[in-house]
Amino acid sequence: MVGMAAHAAAALEAEEEAGVSGLVCPTPLGSYRYRKRKGNGASLMLDVDVFPLAVTREMDSWKEQSQRERRWFSLPDAASVVDESDLRDLIRSFGPAEFKTAANRKGVLATVAQKSKVSPMFAWFQRLLPRTGNFFELFEAHAVAIGAGADALSRLLQDGTRAAADHIREVIEREHDADDINREMLLTVRRTFLTPFDRGAITSLIGAMDDSIDEMQSAVQAIDLYEVTSFTSEMKDMAAIIVDAARLTAEAMPLLRDVGRNGTRLHELTERMVRMESQADEIHTRGVKRAFKEMGATDTLGFIVSREVYKHLERIVDAFEEVANEIDGIVIDHA
Repeated sequence: MVGMAAHAAAALEAEEEAGVSGLVCPTPLGSYRYRKRKGNGASLMLDVDVFPLAVTREMDSWKEQSQRERRWFSLPDAASVVDESDLRDLIRSFGPAEFKTAANRKGVLATVAQKSKVSPMFAWFQRLLPRTGNFFELFEAHAVAIGAGADALSRLLQDGTRAAADHIREVIEREHDADDINREMLLTVRRTFLTPFDRGAITSLIGAMDDSIDEMQSAVQAIDLYEVTSFTSEMKDMAAIIVDAARLTAEAMPLLRDVGRNGTRLHELTERMVRMESQADEIHTRGVKRAFKEMGATDTLGFIVSREVYKHLERIVDAFEEVANEIDGIVIDHA
Protein backbone atom coordinates (compact mmCIF):
# COMPACT_ATOMS: atom_id res chain seq x y z
CA MET A 1 0.00 0.00 0.00
CA VAL A 2 1.66 3.17 -1.21
CA GLY A 3 2.48 5.60 1.58
CA MET A 4 1.74 3.14 4.38
CA ALA A 5 4.29 1.36 6.58
CA ALA A 6 4.43 -2.38 6.04
CA HIS A 7 3.26 -3.28 9.56
CA ALA A 8 0.36 -0.82 9.33
CA ALA A 9 -0.67 -2.34 6.00
CA ALA A 10 -0.56 -5.80 7.58
CA ALA A 11 -2.80 -4.62 10.44
CA LEU A 12 -5.28 -3.15 7.93
CA GLU A 13 -5.34 -6.43 6.03
CA ALA A 14 -6.05 -8.31 9.26
CA GLU A 15 -8.95 -5.95 9.98
CA GLU A 16 -10.42 -6.25 6.48
CA GLU A 17 -9.93 -10.00 6.07
CA ALA A 18 -10.38 -11.36 9.60
CA GLY A 19 -12.23 -8.61 11.44
CA VAL A 20 -9.63 -8.27 14.19
CA SER A 21 -7.76 -5.20 15.41
CA GLY A 22 -5.01 -4.42 17.88
CA LEU A 23 -1.48 -3.10 18.03
CA VAL A 24 0.99 -4.52 15.52
CA CYS A 25 4.69 -4.69 16.26
CA PRO A 26 6.70 -2.84 13.57
CA THR A 27 9.59 -5.33 13.86
CA PRO A 28 8.82 -8.33 11.62
CA LEU A 29 9.06 -11.87 12.96
CA GLY A 30 10.67 -12.87 9.70
CA SER A 31 9.85 -13.20 6.03
CA TYR A 32 9.00 -15.85 3.48
CA ARG A 33 8.76 -16.05 -0.30
CA TYR A 34 5.97 -17.51 -2.39
CA ARG A 35 4.68 -17.41 -5.95
CA LYS A 36 1.35 -15.65 -6.49
CA ARG A 37 -0.79 -15.96 -9.60
CA LYS A 38 -2.25 -12.64 -10.69
CA GLY A 39 -5.49 -11.99 -12.53
CA ASN A 40 -3.65 -11.47 -15.81
CA GLY A 41 -2.21 -14.98 -15.64
CA ALA A 42 1.30 -14.03 -14.54
CA SER A 43 2.82 -16.02 -11.67
CA LEU A 44 5.21 -13.78 -9.73
CA MET A 45 7.49 -14.36 -6.76
CA LEU A 46 6.67 -12.17 -3.75
CA ASP A 47 8.57 -11.50 -0.53
CA VAL A 48 6.33 -11.23 2.52
CA ASP A 49 7.17 -9.79 5.93
CA VAL A 50 5.25 -11.28 8.88
CA PHE A 51 4.32 -9.07 11.86
CA PRO A 52 2.87 -10.05 15.24
CA LEU A 53 -0.50 -8.47 16.02
CA ALA A 54 -1.83 -8.40 19.61
CA VAL A 55 -5.57 -8.74 19.07
CA THR A 56 -7.69 -6.67 21.45
CA ARG A 57 -10.98 -6.61 19.54
CA GLU A 58 -12.98 -9.00 17.35
CA MET A 59 -15.49 -7.21 15.12
CA ASP A 60 -19.03 -8.46 14.58
CA SER A 61 -18.87 -7.37 10.96
CA TRP A 62 -15.98 -6.55 8.66
CA LYS A 63 -15.19 -5.82 5.02
CA GLU A 64 -14.52 -9.34 3.71
CA GLN A 65 -16.84 -11.20 6.07
CA SER A 66 -18.73 -12.83 3.22
CA GLN A 67 -15.54 -14.18 1.67
CA ARG A 68 -13.94 -15.85 4.70
CA GLU A 69 -14.55 -17.78 7.87
CA ARG A 70 -12.83 -16.50 11.02
CA ARG A 71 -11.51 -19.22 13.26
CA TRP A 72 -8.85 -19.38 16.00
CA PHE A 73 -6.13 -22.04 15.79
CA SER A 74 -3.43 -23.33 18.06
CA LEU A 75 0.02 -22.64 16.61
CA PRO A 76 0.66 -26.26 15.53
CA ASP A 77 -2.77 -26.47 13.87
CA ALA A 78 -2.26 -23.12 12.15
CA ALA A 79 1.10 -24.25 10.78
CA SER A 80 -0.40 -27.51 9.51
CA VAL A 81 -2.95 -25.77 7.26
CA VAL A 82 -0.48 -23.32 5.68
CA ASP A 83 0.96 -24.21 2.27
CA GLU A 84 4.20 -22.20 2.35
CA SER A 85 6.90 -24.11 4.25
CA ASP A 86 8.74 -20.97 5.42
CA LEU A 87 5.53 -19.51 6.80
CA ARG A 88 4.83 -22.80 8.59
CA ASP A 89 8.21 -22.50 10.29
CA LEU A 90 7.54 -18.89 11.30
CA ILE A 91 4.21 -19.85 12.85
CA ARG A 92 5.76 -22.74 14.76
CA SER A 93 8.57 -20.53 16.05
CA PHE A 94 6.15 -17.86 17.27
CA GLY A 95 5.18 -19.59 20.51
CA PRO A 96 6.91 -21.56 23.25
CA ALA A 97 4.96 -24.79 22.68
CA GLU A 98 7.98 -26.78 21.56
CA PHE A 99 9.81 -25.83 24.74
CA LYS A 100 7.19 -27.05 27.21
CA THR A 101 9.16 -30.24 27.68
CA ALA A 102 12.11 -28.24 28.93
CA ALA A 103 9.87 -26.16 31.16
CA ASN A 104 8.12 -29.13 32.70
CA ARG A 105 10.94 -31.64 32.84
CA LYS A 106 11.54 -33.49 36.06
CA GLY A 107 14.78 -33.33 37.93
CA VAL A 108 17.22 -36.22 37.75
CA LEU A 109 16.55 -37.33 41.33
CA ALA A 110 12.78 -37.23 40.81
CA THR A 111 13.10 -39.38 37.69
CA VAL A 112 15.26 -41.91 39.51
CA ALA A 113 12.80 -42.07 42.38
CA GLN A 114 9.85 -42.63 40.06
CA LYS A 115 11.49 -45.36 38.03
CA SER A 116 12.90 -47.20 41.03
CA LYS A 117 9.61 -46.99 43.01
CA VAL A 118 11.28 -45.60 46.12
CA SER A 119 9.13 -42.50 46.56
CA PRO A 120 8.81 -42.64 50.38
CA MET A 121 12.55 -43.07 50.83
CA PHE A 122 13.22 -40.40 48.22
CA ALA A 123 10.98 -37.92 50.06
CA TRP A 124 13.01 -38.54 53.22
CA PHE A 125 16.23 -38.11 51.24
CA GLN A 126 14.98 -34.89 49.67
CA ARG A 127 14.43 -33.35 53.08
CA LEU A 128 18.13 -33.81 53.81
CA LEU A 129 19.15 -31.83 50.72
CA PRO A 130 19.86 -28.09 50.95
CA ARG A 131 17.03 -25.82 49.82
CA THR A 132 17.21 -25.06 46.10
CA GLY A 133 14.37 -22.52 45.92
CA ASN A 134 11.61 -21.99 43.37
CA PHE A 135 13.53 -19.52 41.21
CA PHE A 136 12.15 -20.65 37.88
CA GLU A 137 8.54 -20.47 39.05
CA LEU A 138 9.13 -16.94 40.29
CA PHE A 139 10.77 -15.87 37.02
CA GLU A 140 7.83 -17.29 35.08
CA ALA A 141 5.23 -15.70 37.38
CA HIS A 142 6.93 -12.32 37.02
CA ALA A 143 6.90 -12.69 33.22
CA VAL A 144 3.15 -13.32 33.38
CA ALA A 145 2.68 -10.07 35.33
CA ILE A 146 4.81 -8.20 32.78
CA GLY A 147 2.80 -9.61 29.88
CA ALA A 148 -0.51 -8.67 31.47
CA GLY A 149 0.78 -5.16 32.18
CA ALA A 150 1.97 -4.76 28.59
CA ASP A 151 -1.41 -5.91 27.26
CA ALA A 152 -3.23 -3.40 29.46
CA LEU A 153 -0.88 -0.62 28.36
CA SER A 154 -1.50 -1.48 24.71
CA ARG A 155 -5.27 -1.41 25.22
CA LEU A 156 -4.95 2.02 26.84
CA LEU A 157 -3.00 3.45 23.92
CA GLN A 158 -5.28 1.87 21.36
CA ASP A 159 -8.62 2.73 22.95
CA GLY A 160 -7.81 6.23 24.24
CA THR A 161 -10.58 7.32 26.59
CA ARG A 162 -12.59 4.09 26.36
CA ALA A 163 -12.16 2.21 29.65
CA ALA A 164 -8.93 4.16 30.26
CA ALA A 165 -9.32 4.08 34.04
CA ASP A 166 -9.61 0.29 34.02
CA HIS A 167 -6.52 -0.15 31.84
CA ILE A 168 -4.50 2.21 34.06
CA ARG A 169 -5.67 0.42 37.19
CA GLU A 170 -4.72 -2.97 35.76
CA VAL A 171 -1.16 -1.87 34.93
CA ILE A 172 -0.74 -0.57 38.48
CA GLU A 173 -2.16 -3.78 39.98
CA ARG A 174 0.12 -5.90 37.81
CA GLU A 175 3.10 -3.83 38.94
CA HIS A 176 2.17 -4.53 42.56
CA ASP A 177 1.97 -8.25 41.75
CA ALA A 178 5.42 -8.06 40.18
CA ASP A 179 6.79 -6.26 43.25
CA ASP A 180 5.52 -9.08 45.48
CA ILE A 181 7.23 -11.65 43.25
CA ASN A 182 10.44 -9.61 43.22
CA ARG A 183 10.51 -9.48 47.02
CA GLU A 184 9.90 -13.20 47.22
CA MET A 185 12.76 -13.79 44.78
CA LEU A 186 15.18 -11.72 46.87
CA LEU A 187 14.15 -13.57 50.03
CA THR A 188 14.61 -16.89 48.24
CA VAL A 189 18.10 -15.92 47.07
CA ARG A 190 19.05 -14.98 50.62
CA ARG A 191 17.83 -18.17 52.29
CA THR A 192 18.72 -20.70 49.59
CA PHE A 193 21.87 -22.78 49.80
CA LEU A 194 22.02 -23.92 46.15
CA THR A 195 21.02 -21.57 43.34
CA PRO A 196 20.74 -22.51 39.64
CA PHE A 197 22.81 -19.49 38.58
CA ASP A 198 25.11 -17.01 40.23
CA ARG A 199 23.17 -15.02 42.84
CA GLY A 200 24.12 -11.77 41.16
CA ALA A 201 22.74 -13.03 37.82
CA ILE A 202 19.43 -13.96 39.46
CA THR A 203 18.95 -10.62 41.18
CA SER A 204 20.07 -8.68 38.09
CA LEU A 205 17.62 -10.51 35.83
CA ILE A 206 14.62 -10.13 38.12
CA GLY A 207 15.64 -6.50 38.68
CA ALA A 208 15.68 -5.78 34.95
CA MET A 209 12.31 -7.48 34.55
CA ASP A 210 10.92 -5.42 37.42
CA ASP A 211 12.23 -2.22 35.83
CA SER A 212 10.14 -2.92 32.72
CA ILE A 213 6.83 -3.06 34.58
CA ASP A 214 7.86 -0.20 36.89
CA GLU A 215 8.20 1.94 33.78
CA MET A 216 4.83 0.72 32.52
CA GLN A 217 3.33 2.01 35.76
CA SER A 218 5.16 5.33 35.36
CA ALA A 219 3.85 5.62 31.80
CA VAL A 220 0.19 5.10 32.71
CA GLN A 221 0.50 7.40 35.73
CA ALA A 222 1.87 10.14 33.46
CA ILE A 223 -0.96 9.53 30.99
CA ASP A 224 -3.46 9.75 33.85
CA LEU A 225 -1.83 12.84 35.40
CA TYR A 226 -1.74 14.83 32.17
CA GLU A 227 -5.11 13.44 30.98
CA VAL A 228 -3.72 12.25 27.67
CA THR A 229 -6.55 10.83 25.55
CA SER A 230 -5.07 10.55 22.06
CA PHE A 231 -1.92 8.76 21.03
CA THR A 232 0.21 9.04 17.92
CA SER A 233 0.99 6.17 15.59
CA GLU A 234 4.58 6.21 16.89
CA MET A 235 3.36 5.75 20.47
CA LYS A 236 1.20 2.82 19.37
CA ASP A 237 4.13 1.28 17.49
CA MET A 238 6.28 1.48 20.62
CA ALA A 239 3.47 -0.09 22.66
CA ALA A 240 3.29 -2.93 20.15
CA ILE A 241 7.03 -3.48 20.52
CA ILE A 242 6.54 -3.60 24.30
CA VAL A 243 3.83 -6.27 23.94
CA ASP A 244 6.08 -8.42 21.77
CA ALA A 245 9.08 -7.94 24.06
CA ALA A 246 6.92 -9.11 26.97
CA ARG A 247 5.89 -12.16 24.94
CA LEU A 248 9.51 -13.02 24.21
CA THR A 249 10.38 -12.62 27.89
CA ALA A 250 7.58 -15.02 28.83
CA GLU A 251 8.89 -17.54 26.32
CA ALA A 252 12.46 -17.21 27.57
CA MET A 253 11.80 -17.83 31.27
CA PRO A 254 10.92 -21.58 31.06
CA LEU A 255 13.93 -22.14 28.83
CA LEU A 256 16.23 -21.06 31.66
CA ARG A 257 15.43 -24.38 33.34
CA ASP A 258 17.79 -26.03 30.86
CA VAL A 259 20.13 -23.38 29.51
CA GLY A 260 22.47 -25.93 27.97
CA ARG A 261 19.81 -27.40 25.75
CA ASN A 262 17.98 -24.13 25.04
CA GLY A 263 20.92 -21.76 24.62
CA THR A 264 20.43 -21.33 20.88
CA ARG A 265 16.75 -20.44 21.19
CA LEU A 266 17.42 -18.09 24.09
CA HIS A 267 19.98 -16.27 21.94
CA GLU A 268 17.43 -15.98 19.11
CA LEU A 269 14.91 -14.42 21.50
CA THR A 270 17.36 -11.95 22.99
CA GLU A 271 18.67 -11.00 19.55
CA ARG A 272 15.14 -10.07 18.48
CA MET A 273 14.61 -8.04 21.67
CA VAL A 274 17.78 -6.06 20.96
CA ARG A 275 16.68 -5.43 17.37
CA MET A 276 13.31 -4.22 18.60
CA GLU A 277 14.99 -1.82 21.01
CA SER A 278 16.98 -0.32 18.14
CA GLN A 279 13.84 0.14 16.09
CA ALA A 280 12.03 1.64 19.10
CA ASP A 281 14.81 4.23 19.37
CA GLU A 282 14.20 5.25 15.76
CA ILE A 283 10.44 5.44 16.32
CA HIS A 284 10.97 7.46 19.50
CA THR A 285 13.19 9.99 17.70
CA ARG A 286 10.76 10.26 14.80
CA GLY A 287 7.78 10.73 17.13
CA VAL A 288 9.42 13.40 19.29
CA LYS A 289 10.59 15.26 16.20
CA ARG A 290 7.09 15.22 14.70
CA ALA A 291 5.60 16.41 18.00
CA PHE A 292 8.10 19.29 18.09
CA LYS A 293 7.26 20.34 14.54
CA GLU A 294 3.52 20.17 15.16
CA MET A 295 3.37 21.65 18.67
CA GLY A 296 6.71 23.25 19.50
CA ALA A 297 5.79 26.77 18.39
CA THR A 298 2.07 26.79 19.25
CA ASP A 299 1.51 24.28 22.09
CA THR A 300 4.59 24.04 24.28
CA LEU A 301 2.76 22.26 27.10
CA GLY A 302 1.34 19.71 24.67
CA PHE A 303 4.83 19.02 23.36
CA ILE A 304 6.22 18.56 26.89
CA VAL A 305 3.44 16.09 27.75
CA SER A 306 3.96 14.16 24.51
CA ARG A 307 7.70 13.99 25.11
CA GLU A 308 7.06 12.69 28.65
CA VAL A 309 4.94 9.82 27.32
CA TYR A 310 7.59 8.98 24.73
CA LYS A 311 10.25 9.00 27.44
CA HIS A 312 8.45 6.39 29.52
CA LEU A 313 7.72 4.18 26.51
CA GLU A 314 11.38 4.31 25.55
CA ARG A 315 12.44 3.38 29.07
CA ILE A 316 10.18 0.33 29.02
CA VAL A 317 11.83 -0.93 25.85
CA ASP A 318 15.28 -0.14 27.28
CA ALA A 319 14.44 -2.26 30.32
CA PHE A 320 13.53 -5.18 28.04
CA GLU A 321 16.89 -4.80 26.29
CA GLU A 322 18.53 -5.09 29.71
CA VAL A 323 16.49 -8.26 30.33
CA ALA A 324 17.90 -9.62 27.06
CA ASN A 325 21.44 -8.72 28.12
CA GLU A 326 21.00 -10.47 31.48
CA ILE A 327 19.68 -13.61 29.78
CA ASP A 328 22.62 -13.54 27.35
CA GLY A 329 24.99 -13.36 30.33
CA ILE A 330 23.41 -16.48 31.84
CA VAL A 331 23.63 -18.30 28.51
CA ILE A 332 27.31 -17.41 28.16
CA ASP A 333 28.07 -18.66 31.67
CA HIS A 334 26.02 -21.87 31.56
CA ALA A 335 25.30 -23.02 28.01
